[in-house]
Amino acid sequence: MHIFYTPDITQNTYTLNEEESKHCVRVLRLPVGSLVNLVDGKGGFYTAEITSDNPKKVSLTVLNVEEAYQKRNHYLHIAVAPTKNIDRIEWFLEKATELGIDEITPIISDRSERRIVKEDRLNKVITAAVKQSIKAYHPKLNDAISYDSFLKIPFDGDKLIAHCIDNVEKKYISDLVRPRERYLILIGPEGDFTPDEVNLALNKGFKALTLGENRLRTETAALATCFEINYLNR
Repeated sequence: MHIFYTPDITQNTYTLNEEESKHCVRVLRLPVGSLVNLVDGKGGFYTAEITSDNPKKVSLTVLNVEEAYQKRNHYLHIAVAPTKNIDRIEWFLEKATELGIDEITPIISDRSERRIVKEDRLNKVITAAVKQSIKAYHPKLNDAISYDSFLKIPFDGDKLIAHCIDNVEKKYISDLVRPRERYLILIGPEGDFTPDEVNLALNKGFKALTLGENRLRTETAALATCFEINYLNR
């Protein structure tokens, strides 16, 4: 079944935008009467029928709606320093969306190699992964923000910071959190967070997290925490 992302759907009829219509008719070659699925990014999973195959505005009639489709039992927000090679952070966004994540914030820290992020491009990666993996929930991508400013934003849940600084007690995710909760995890740049940044987070109520003895790249560390949280809540 083919899937289309329709975040503005509100009624029993819907018209695909020109880009999606062209893909539907000229690439997928779907005729009138074909059944497709729609996701609104907020938990709605729709079955719809094509009623007009105009390549600029395909019309659909909704036949069935399932709310809270595959809703997970926890909430995961990962704040990660963007990598110098943007392809690596795009890879993380794709895989994290497939595994299950709710919110991502690019954070700019002292050692960040990339300080400008094109959120529109990254959102397209997320949207493609949503459709590919049949997700009814579209992860929220926030605008890039400085590390200090981000720590001032309240968060009601378990707060963790992953870092590699020696002589600081760190624990594994399974020792720090309980299932079915809300989680916020900080992942630093390739050069790691500075000691001052770690101390600032600890003073804000974050707990120090270790991902093991291996030194991981930023995007690998972020994906590892995503996997562990989802495994913990399986």
